[in-house]
Amino acid sequence: MYSIASLHDFRRHLGLTETDADADADLRQALEKASHLIESLTQRRYCPALGTRRLTIDGSNPRELILPDDLLELISIESSHGTLSKDAVRRLPIRADLPASVLILKAGEVFSGELSVTGVWGWHDRWTQAWWKSGDQIRGSTLNASAAWITVDDVDGENQDGISPRFQVGQLLRVESEYIRLIAIDREGNRLQALRGVNGTVAVSHAAGAPVEIYRAASAIRDLCLRYAELLINTAGLLEDETSPALRRLRRLTA
Repeated sequence: MYSIASLHDFRRHLGLTETDADADADLRQALEKASHLIESLTQRRYCPALGTRRLTIDGSNPRELILPDDLLELISIESSHGTLSKDAVRRLPIRADLPASVLILKAGEVFSGELSVTGVWGWHDRWTQAWWKSGDQIRGSTLNASAAWITVDDVDGENQDGISPRFQVGQLLRVESEYIRLIAIDREGNRLQALRGVNGTVAVSHAAGAPVEIYRAASAIRDLCLRYAELLINTAGLLEDETSPALRRLRRLTA
């Protein structure tokens, strides 16, 4: 079900309309394969996930913590001595839009023992702009944590950039702190069928009026996914010389 680009994106890329649905199963499979290829070859995830990584400190440089994954948002750092203040930690690179690969403590302080780093992990080149306003919100009564269908105003309305339909199967949505995967759309009832509490988050109740946000992967990565998915459809496989140069530049380097 997971893919970096949506089926709607792929249809537009191929010049198909919403009514050209005969090949949807093949198109989805190509998108999923292309997404897996990109992530496996670059050793990165392009869809954010909440999680905790347990790390052991390098005794030769106790002020520096090299992260095993790309860290988009730092939530907390726990050690055997208690919680470390996030204000004492500097992230590298410094830009908030880019994921951190290293955490450094201020002068005079050191990491010690085993650490648990909790945060949002993944890669994006404009993380502060990754969540788009759908222009829609929870409607009806309170959305219970166990509810599989979400009622909104207009499933086919425009998003913040005037793109319609705003909701597309396969999208990652966010309502407050909960991530939700959109798996089906009821257009007549303006309802979204959802997998609740995905990517490490927990399904919780949301009051009517809570805004629904839509995740968009980095545009360059999304374009790569569409291009490779098209190659899969047209050639029944990806040639090494078509994929390696672009993906090699994106590969995550580890110590």
